[in-house]
Amino acid sequence: MNAAHRSVIAETIALHTIFELMRATGVRVHLCRLSSSAGIEMVRAAKREGLAVTCDVGVHHVHMTDADIGFFDPNARLIPVLRSQRDRDAIRLGLQDGTIDVICSDHTPVDDDEKLLPFAEASPGATGLELLLALTWKWAQEWQHVDHGHDGLVSVASRALAKITSSAASVAGLQGGTLQAGRHADVCIFDPQQSWVVEPGSLASQGKHTPFLGYEVSGRVRTTLVSGQVRFERS
Repeated sequence: MNAAHRSVIAETIALHTIFELMRATGVRVHLCRLSSSAGIEMVRAAKREGLAVTCDVGVHHVHMTDADIGFFDPNARLIPVLRSQRDRDAIRLGLQDGTIDVICSDHTPVDDDEKLLPFAEASPGATGLELLLALTWKWAQEWQHVDHGHDGLVSVASRALAKITSSAASVAGLQGGTLQAGRHADVCIFDPQQSWVVEPGSLASQGKHTPFLGYEVSGRVRTTLVSGQVRFERS
């Protein structure tokens, strides 16, 4: 299910239909890119009921709201749309309490010809793959700050990063996502202290458009291994 429509009611009607079909068939369902407080509450209730449902949210929606659209910045034209602060807060709570299983990059790169247009005419989407780790790490730091140290940073960081590693692998039915003996050595090594500015020159994606342009973030990937082989190494 893709929560791509503007209205919250479009998301909730789709969810209601899906949950009724799940009750009738017993099928397992993964919901992609939830965006509303009402939708997240429906998923929470479905999980309490015992339905075999998992879900994810785009990393942009973990941080941004409709206020970040500003004067109709086409970089902030996304699918699903950015919603209210209430919806953003519900997303964060859903991530913390386990209602939302995964954070996805929602990587939808758009080139200049489709993005440098008036807001209503610009193609929706943003580059997100290269920002997923840094933005998840940013949320982990904010979570720990709001938590006032009740959980240590290591605990909070582990739970936050699981949303893009072990939890994601589990939902997809993959063997990766953990550092266990006998598993594939799919490893990302990053420097959590290294700060960098999101700008077109710092992105390798063909699409350079993101609502986070100009933001300073921390967490820089140093090395990536896939099945034990180095596939990326920052000089």
